[in-house]
Amino acid sequence: MKATVTTTNLRRDIRWAASEISSGTADCMHQVSIYPTVRRQRFQGFGGAFTEAAAYCYQQLPESKRRSFMDAYFGPEGLRYSVGRVHLNSCDFSLGNYACLEGPEDRSFHTERDEKYLIPMIRDAQKAAGHPIGLLASPWSPPAFMKTNHDMNHGGKLKEDCWELWAACLAKYVAFYRSQGCTVNMVCVQNEPAAVQTWDSCIYSGKEEGEFSLLLRRALDTVGCADVQVMAWDHNKDLFVYRAEDTLSVPGAGQALAGFALHWYTGDHFDAVRFVKERWPDKTVWFTEGCVEYSRFDGMTPQQKAEMYAHDILGNLNAGISGSLDWNLLLDARGGPNHVGNFCEAPVMLNADGSGFDIMSEYYYIGHFSRHIRPGAVCLGSSVYSSAVEATAFENPDGSRVAVLLNRTGEALPVSVTENGKDGFQFTLAPHTIATLQWDRQTD
Repeated sequence: MKATVTTTNLRRDIRWAASEISSGTADCMHQVSIYPTVRRQRFQGFGGAFTEAAAYCYQQLPESKRRSFMDAYFGPEGLRYSVGRVHLNSCDFSLGNYACLEGPEDRSFHTERDEKYLIPMIRDAQKAAGHPIGLLASPWSPPAFMKTNHDMNHGGKLKEDCWELWAACLAKYVAFYRSQGCTVNMVCVQNEPAAVQTWDSCIYSGKEEGEFSLLLRRALDTVGCADVQVMAWDHNKDLFVYRAEDTLSVPGAGQALAGFALHWYTGDHFDAVRFVKERWPDKTVWFTEGCVEYSRFDGMTPQQKAEMYAHDILGNLNAGISGSLDWNLLLDARGGPNHVGNFCEAPVMLNADGSGFDIMSEYYYIGHFSRHIRPGAVCLGSSVYSSAVEATAFENPDGSRVAVLLNRTGEALPVSVTENGKDGFQFTLAPHTIATLQWDRQTD
């Protein structure tokens, strides 16, 4: 029995270097145990965000480079992304504030910015992938006239007399994207509803999200989008348990909401994800945003950035997420454009002169997951002999098995990956290395 092992070690500049290893007698002292009978959540896919900033940068690329960019993310030799995220109205990674309605007397529904930037990029991604890209849509702010602070930025709340109007706008926005061939199948109530930001933001309590989900569910059904799922929270993991309790305490919210979305900006909190999944197993949980913020992580090395990504993906997968979405697909050399200067790094960055793009370290580590764990894969139970090794395991729809292992230490670690406690694939996991094993399911 053989497995293909793909390793990446940035210090040795090895990227997706694949080789074969054969099974042998397992070493229980260095064992990564996989339990095929312990079957957990079904995974739906990896992807990134189609922001106006990303789409603007994409349009700056020479025509000859655009297909290469799309292949790098969505093609069979790239990350094989199958899902994405899109903002409804503007976000901080837009060229400026904009909204679908400009005022209470506005009888038009404005989609010009979407048609100019976002929708063409999504269509090109679908061409590169060869299939539709499933989209999660999330609003950063209602139009200013609907808010208590009369500003799309700096928090504020949705006016009580605008709740039904805003729910109808979101549903119309989703229906418009679907009419353009963009497969929106999830929509969040609000991006980061507990954060007053200098950019596009709006505050909801947990109960308010639950109450608004009822209106949004009804509005989606009215415009023929009954299959679109409504998601809540779309914020950090540290408050997840409390927020889920608060939101689902609203009568009817449990039926209106399909699940929750999460970000990484307050740390791991993987147990919080697990607790919610255990308490409400019918609710799906997606990771929907994380990035290298220059304001927080500017001093990190490429290795540290890549390992931060891998560590978070591993922990989220084992905790029960059903989808994983990175933030911007592409940014310029400064980490924008961003209309309030909130610059970040993306896995792919535009060259300073705009002639092409550069691949960042985190791109290669994401690929160890997204290239091998396919949509429809089932998370398998797994355990490790030491906290020095981080691991997850999946069974793909074709029956193949995948294990991803991460070594963030400076020591070489002998490992034995086994399904039955007896035979295993033995190899040495080099210092600061990520490895992906893929093999065919054993038959009795």
